[in-house]
Amino acid sequence: MAQTLPYINEAFIILSAISMAIGWYLIRQRRVEAHKRFMLTGSVLAALFFISYVLKTFVYGDTAFGGPAQYKLPYQIFLQAHSILATVAAVLGVITLVFAFKANFRKHRKIGPWTASTWFVTAATGLAVFLMLYVVFPPGPTTNVFRAWIGH
Repeated sequence: MAQTLPYINEAFIILSAISMAIGWYLIRQRRVEAHKRFMLTGSVLAALFFISYVLKTFVYGDTAFGGPAQYKLPYQIFLQAHSILATVAAVLGVITLVFAFKANFRKHRKIGPWTASTWFVTAATGLAVFLMLYVVFPPGPTTNVFRAWIGH
């Protein structure tokens, strides 16, 4: 299961980004109800990613970078930038959803494109992290999340 969860997590992120891209397209076509469904689906998939990632981290630990030493520092910088961006995207996502649920569509329309754009970049950088950890290079040892984040 520890080897399968990263792939499930990545599927959640990719499907979330695809759902949100479709939702963004739909609102540009003025298909409000379809937009709502796809954006909520994307939000649920993003939440499922977060829940499964946290579960994997607490149960199995986090995977350290297993690639060549010369790539370790650039990877760690990239990972930290991705982590910060993901946090910003999550906060923007909650704010955007709150505006939508409160029917404050003026603010929702203002922040929505920023939120979606940030999420798309987060999904892309998350895919890059996943590829570097599990596909391009062999996975490193499993360690606690703090040690993996700082590169130890």
